[in-house]
Amino acid sequence: MSHPAQLSEINQTADAAEHVAEHLTGPACAAILSAGVGCFVLGVLAVAADASKPLAKLLTFYRPTGPLSGVSTVAIVFWLALWIVLARTWRRKSVAFVPVSIAAFALLAAGLLLTFPPIGDLFIGK
Repeated sequence: MSHPAQLSEINQTADAAEHVAEHLTGPACAAILSAGVGCFVLGVLAVAADASKPLAKLLTFYRPTGPLSGVSTVAIVFWLALWIVLARTWRRKSVAFVPVSIAAFALLAAGLLLTFPPIGDLFIGK
């Protein structure tokens, strides 16, 4: 049988580990920031494919869909790769949640605006 003092020490250690785990924001921040970057990459690629016929041809993975098939696929691959890298980098860290959320939202908004044709056309001079 364990001594009561040993049990108390084990419980305190478990409580401390649980407390630290509650304040690790790295994994959540990795998911949020990578999603924002992925949306921005989608917008940039959409505009770039409209501006460049060779790039549009390169990004045509499925002919009936056109370059959108490659734009969306590349953006998803980029998002997943960044999520994996950030999640591994920040897995045991506490990252400032508010600045990451603001940056992710700004990237999301920029990506969304770039997929709106009149906005995208401003960048390519149409």
